[in-house]
Amino acid sequence: MRLDTSQHMRMEQRMKLAPRMIQSMEILQLSTMALEERIDRELAENPVLERADSNEELPDAATVAGMPAEAAPPAPAEDKPSTNQNSSDLWDDGNRDFKPRSAGNADDRDPKVEAIANTAARSMSLSEALLQQWVLVELPERMIEAGKILIDWVDDDGYVRDSLDTICRKLPDGIRRDDIQAAWPLLQRRLDPPGICARNLQESLLLQLDALAEDQKLDLHIPQLLVREYLDDLEMNRLPQISRKSGLTLEQINAARQYMARHLNPRPGRLLVDTRVPSVTPDAVIDVDEQTGDYRLRLTDDRMPRLCVNEVYNRMARVKTVDATTRHFINNNIRNARWLIESIEQRRHTLLRVLRVVVDAQREFIELGPEYLKPLPMTTVADQLGIHVATVSRAVADKYVQTPRGVFALRQFFTGGMENAAGETVSWDAIRAKLMEVIAHEDKKQPLNDDEIVEELGKHGLTLARRTVAKYRKLCKIPPARRRREF
Repeated sequence: MRLDTSQHMRMEQRMKLAPRMIQSMEILQLSTMALEERIDRELAENPVLERADSNEELPDAATVAGMPAEAAPPAPAEDKPSTNQNSSDLWDDGNRDFKPRSAGNADDRDPKVEAIANTAARSMSLSEALLQQWVLVELPERMIEAGKILIDWVDDDGYVRDSLDTICRKLPDGIRRDDIQAAWPLLQRRLDPPGICARNLQESLLLQLDALAEDQKLDLHIPQLLVREYLDDLEMNRLPQISRKSGLTLEQINAARQYMARHLNPRPGRLLVDTRVPSVTPDAVIDVDEQTGDYRLRLTDDRMPRLCVNEVYNRMARVKTVDATTRHFINNNIRNARWLIESIEQRRHTLLRVLRVVVDAQREFIELGPEYLKPLPMTTVADQLGIHVATVSRAVADKYVQTPRGVFALRQFFTGGMENAAGETVSWDAIRAKLMEVIAHEDKKQPLNDDEIVEELGKHGLTLARRTVAKYRKLCKIPPARRRREF
């Protein structure tokens, strides 16, 4: 074996993303709220970047450079923001330090402080909520510790699904298997909501029924019988079979099932956990012009600050008496600031162009509803605008638009579809909406099976396979016909 080195020459082409292009793609993909956070971070990190409406007082370039004012290059009038003050107004004779900011009025509010104050606190976890109740129960210390161990095994739905052997595999000193076994029913009786710490759905529902019967002094023997003996038949909607086995009438079974649907919760643990859905802030608004009837587009970036490069540092970069290291630092920050400003403006321009295409293509959806959503591939929009399909994908990512029909994810308007009997293209979302409409108007005494739904959709010009109907029915969380039947 021989190892040596040698030199070779070759030509090749490589595509590399410049930092400016990477930043532009990142800015394009950000939502409005994320972009506001990015701007705040850039304002804190880049000293030459400032808000265009800023009233911050800064000295002129001659003062900062430590040179006579007459030697400094004149500031170009067209580049200086109108909101900046004259440099002579910022200079105190005999003082070469920066003039401090004014304290402002007592009524001035810091938006960052307000945002922190209005931010919701971290919600309490299920284990923390259960422990908070359990430590107040008057029991021997050994029972309290055994209960804490069991609480650690409670899942998000409120169940302890692991077996006793698994829980007792590793116990701390002083805690025995008998302690865990004795603490289990105490947890179920002492903690709220009822049904917590159950081993399965049946036990949880029985615990809830026992609590309702005790608190409200009700006779719930029929719901208790149905849960204890016929829970699987209830789930499969086999009510006649339950009636034959139990001797109950269908009216009694239906009344008990309706009572359980109103008062029982199959996931009691969810009642203790804050499951608030985060609010969605639309990135764009589509509304109707009352005079012309046309749709208007606007981005919800009114609160977003307008940025500019501070003129003081812009002039300092051209002052020859400033040392090279300082000028290099300032020039780098000026270049980064201008890249950011251009990327934000390009994001705004691209997003508006994509939105105009969406409005033109989905006008019937906005006016008539989901059944009129048309197929709109991203490749079609990219070809129409003369941009790459990845640019369209980034432009619509994590963004929402407010329309006269409500707030929708912008990506929802881009979907595939098929041709109906009339040769018109119909989107998959429109087919799903038609499927839900067919099932909503069916006879609940004789619900439609998947084959009959295929025939019904065929009457509306939609030719689908049975497996396609079954797939969309499951996506819509619609049970099969035997479980939708009403007795």
